[in-house]
Amino acid sequence: AELGYRVDVDDDVACVDGVPVGIKPDLVYYLLNKPDGVVTTASDPQGRPTALSLVPECPGLHAVGRLDMATEGLLLLTTDGNLTHAVTHPSKGVEKEYLVQVDNSLSSGALRALRDGVELDDGMTAPARVSQPEPGVVRIVIHEGRNRQVRRMFDAVGHRVQRLIRIRIGPIRDNKLAPGDWRKMSSSEVIELSKACGLERYAQRP
Repeated sequence: AELGYRVDVDDDVACVDGVPVGIKPDLVYYLLNKPDGVVTTASDPQGRPTALSLVPECPGLHAVGRLDMATEGLLLLTTDGNLTHAVTHPSKGVEKEYLVQVDNSLSSGALRALRDGVELDDGMTAPARVSQPEPGVVRIVIHEGRNRQVRRMFDAVGHRVQRLIRIRIGPIRDNKLAPGDWRKMSSSEVIELSKACGLERYAQRP
């Protein structure tokens, strides 16, 4: 670009050495390993701990989607509303992977039902990738974001979820982040997540 070239933030992609960079340097991206018993709402009238209370305060910071209070695992928090919308919108198909501990082993029929889709009170679920690496432990990958979806899917095939942990959001995973701990997302993580949901023009260096 020529010196003094104006960047249209709606149509242009700003790059340095071929790498997309941000227009707004003040956006924040955190990755939190949410523990059991923490809510993802901004505040809680019952005084329960919130995800926002576990990370540094920042105006406009919010959770990307929600995990119910009993669900553990990876949760993104950011001030980037464009990224939040893309990650949570069903049309983008961003995968979320969960590790599920259930009351007993699933039959081949139950696994097949989860893979094909099960009928919930708000409609049929989309096909999921499902495996059972050991008895009573299931890995499931979904790309929808319905309320308590994974728990309801297992209820539909006759199994009670005893523990539910989200271990991946799109390309983002971190098996070394302890429950309750958080870290800033790296530049490459923000760029890869932006690419995964079709927002390369919003990818930037945290």
